[in-house]
Amino acid sequence: QVQVVESGGGLVQPGGSLRLSCAASGMILSIVEMAWYRQASGNERELVAAITSGGTTNYEDSVKGRFTISRDNARNTVYLEMNSLKPEDTAVYYCNVDLYTGAKMWRNRYWGQGTQVTVSS
Repeated sequence: QVQVVESGGGLVQPGGSLRLSCAASGMILSIVEMAWYRQASGNERELVAAITSGGTTNYEDSVKGRFTISRDNARNTVYLEMNSLKPEDTAVYYCNVDLYTGAKMWRNRYWGQGTQVTVSS
């Protein structure tokens, strides 16, 4: 079984910074992509940033230049450095991992439970 655990959320003032972490563990053969999504109250879940094991990144337009996604492939961990935070960034942030698991190399996506980020003055 694969486990995905996020950490690092909290309450910050506008303009502040947070660093989110997500670690995947279990019977992992290889990771294709790790990503951060967020869901604000009443809204649909949206992609924030994604990174492949090869280092290719993808960002939602509103976070470009403010957020940076990175990964440590050896530890199956992904990070999201969030700077210049705005109230509009307030949401539950979820980690998603696209990976191969098991001897037969089944490919599945796994979600963490989410971590709350609140940006308020």
